[in-house]
Amino acid sequence: MEKKELHLIGHLEELHKRILIVLSAFIIFFICAFIFVQDIYNWLIRDFNGKLAVLGPSDILWVYMMITGVFAIAATIPVIAYQIWKFISPALTKEESKLTLSFIPGLFILFIAGISFGYFILFPIVLEFLMNISAGQFETMFTADKYFLFMLQLSLPLGFLFEMPLLVMFLTRLGVINPVQLAKARKISYFALVILSVLITPPDFISDILVIVPLLLLYEVSVLISKIIYKKKLAMEAELVA
Repeated sequence: MEKKELHLIGHLEELHKRILIVLSAFIIFFICAFIFVQDIYNWLIRDFNGKLAVLGPSDILWVYMMITGVFAIAATIPVIAYQIWKFISPALTKEESKLTLSFIPGLFILFIAGISFGYFILFPIVLEFLMNISAGQFETMFTADKYFLFMLQLSLPLGFLFEMPLLVMFLTRLGVINPVQLAKARKISYFALVILSVLITPPDFISDILVIVPLLLLYEVSVLISKIIYKKKLAMEAELVA
């Protein structure tokens, strides 16, 4: 009983250590991003004609915090993934440990790819569409907080959702899922992705469509990747048996 309690205490201490490392990394990245936040702000609104309005002195600080937070989260993702790996690696086999570690760079790359898709492709299209339908009927004035919140709603969730192919690849390699299961769950998965797209996007059908289509394509890419990984896994297992 005492050994179990000591073992549990050891795990909790290790978890506490990993959490502190992640929080420390986030704070460091947050401070670094905040130092250059005005430059980042100017870069993000480089294509916007005019200036964004603020309704109070605290609005601009809130906008700077939003921008800084996103950059800090993006930079902290590899640290989070590595600390999770360090925490679970003692329970993994040598092969599983190497496999898990090799996926960490991909997490960061796909997160950046998702945010980039949202910012460079999705956001300009949706913004232009909304401005066109309001032209001549409303006097448009953008506040800084609403503008950047709208930008984040379209880009930040995609950063996490773009991790789907890598997650499927990882779970397939571990044998948790296989392409047959993914194919059978296609209808349910499509429905879930559509609901998720509607929930994370602003309330207009253009945003919904522009997010739904890439997510469905990502799911199909994930199924294809799973098939490739699964075939290789079966071939390796067959060689070991032989």
